[in-house]
Amino acid sequence: MPTKKIGRDAETGKFKPVKDAQKDKKGSIVETIKTPPKQTPPKKKK
Repeated sequence: MPTKKIGRDAETGKFKPVKDAQKDKKGSIVETIKTPPKQTPPKKKK
């Protein structure tokens, strides 16, 4: 399963860039979220 990182402000919960969140260790959280794989539409049968 692919993963993706997001940054959040620890106090307000608002999103912020991951690089900024990694620099501000005390006031930010970096979350790793699992993203579901993209499903391809079923093929049409003739």
